[in-house]
Amino acid sequence: MIYLKLFLTFLKIGAVSFGGGYSMIPLVTEEAISNGWLTSAEVMNFIAVAESTPGPIAINMATFVGASQGGILGAIVATLGVVLPSFIIILVIVALIKKLLKFAGVKAFLGGIRPVAVGLILATAVTMILTVIFSLETVYDKVIFDWKALVIFGVVAGIHYTVKFWKKKTISPILLIVISAGLGAIFYGLL
Repeated sequence: MIYLKLFLTFLKIGAVSFGGGYSMIPLVTEEAISNGWLTSAEVMNFIAVAESTPGPIAINMATFVGASQGGILGAIVATLGVVLPSFIIILVIVALIKKLLKFAGVKAFLGGIRPVAVGLILATAVTMILTVIFSLETVYDKVIFDWKALVIFGVVAGIHYTVKFWKKKTISPILLIVISAGLGAIFYGLL
């Protein structure tokens, strides 16, 4: 039954992921592709959409995969699966936090998780760059350079750093998303 499989898959992802939604991306990608729910290209497209929509990316991804496989009920069970472990863990931690932080082992565990989360986030960034700009999904693929994606990235990064340098403040990420979406529509012929 697809609903049980969605729930258990996202429950597993939610239970073993540390470091937030970005560190879950490799796990969601692997599960979605290995189960035949999404192709690699669909995953990359969805990551871009999930980052630009409100809400945590892991929940957005779980909801999308669930909806694509089982409609509204699929979206609900996948989202519940990915959220449930964190919810339970937070309830337990809140109840025990003061006692737990006194132990050196707990501090060491939390210190060890940070580099893993950073590594997963960096791996996701590198994978997205290789897929979007160079069209590489495996090491055997032919490199196809997408200059349009690089130009869009350069323009958005240029705008961000120009505003940061001249105005001494950061530009709204929402505005950067709108600009990149507009450039994408222009460069890829949607307008």
